[in-house]
Amino acid sequence: MTHVVFDRTGLAVQFPGWERFMAGRATFVATHDAIIGARAEPGWSYEVLGYRSGLVVSGYRKVGVFTHPSGAKRLVSMKRGMPLLRVDVRRELTGFDQLLLSTPDADSIARRIQAVTTR
Repeated sequence: MTHVVFDRTGLAVQFPGWERFMAGRATFVATHDAIIGARAEPGWSYEVLGYRSGLVVSGYRKVGVFTHPSGAKRLVSMKRGMPLLRVDVRRELTGFDQLLLSTPDADSIARRIQAVTTR
């Protein structure tokens, strides 16, 4: 399961085992200045994510890089039945527009990110 941590240095994501192959990386880091905002959602997102490089197990798991037809690029690790952390990031600093990450700590991480980004 993807591990997500937000601390004084920024947001760190670790993709363990097979997830690193689907995400195309073992880790992802976004410093505070690269983060625009965040919010928690109760679970799985049914929106169209677009073209993918990674894995989709329909209705259960999505891991990889998804590019929407509008051009939005997302790093995704979603698992059905878990809260979702949606983080907007600066593409010029991270290579992505948004992160969609299932984590049991989505609410607390989103609140901490909001506290830092609204200053």
